[in-house]
Amino acid sequence: MLAGKGYQVYNISGGIKKWDSPAAYGLPEQGLELFSGHESPQETLTVAFALEEGLREFYLSMRKQVQNNDVKQLFSRLAAIEIKHQERLLNEYNALSGEAWTHETFAAKQAAPAMEGGLTTAEYLRIFDPDLESTADIVSLAMSIEAQAFDLYQRAAEIGSNPHSRSVLKRIAEEERTHMAQLGKLMAQLSDDG
Repeated sequence: MLAGKGYQVYNISGGIKKWDSPAAYGLPEQGLELFSGHESPQETLTVAFALEEGLREFYLSMRKQVQNNDVKQLFSRLAAIEIKHQERLLNEYNALSGEAWTHETFAAKQAAPAMEGGLTTAEYLRIFDPDLESTADIVSLAMSIEAQAFDLYQRAAEIGSNPHSRSVLKRIAEEERTHMAQLGKLMAQLSDDG
């Protein structure tokens, strides 16, 4: 799918074709209720920030449910990565708006966070059915979530009426693609270690 659109596909323990998790799931309108298509760039960044927060909270809640210390550490690492993603989005928001929100004050003004990709926690767990004590399954789940987010941002960009917002969405989608590549490297590292 991605290779056909001109993207570089990273080899993940035998190739991306060996990865047995779906790349994106659901109907074409899945998650688009988060985007009307008429958002300003700042509103677009606000939605993306909330999606990152939803994913961070998901990882932290999953951390509490597992016994395996390696998996607990992995969930903590994934949650910390989401903070970095939020910081990048907040920096762009502040640059566009001329404001100076801190991470804490901006997070406090958000509505209830959604999950990246437009699915709920329960839906992700039901669809992907990961072994929550397996680091490989957790990385695979994280890759699936990033693929879902990439797909959502691409679709939201297609329906956007504001050219600057479309540009922001495409840039965020590219970042999600980069996140998938980083997780692919982590998956390869886990395969090498195991």
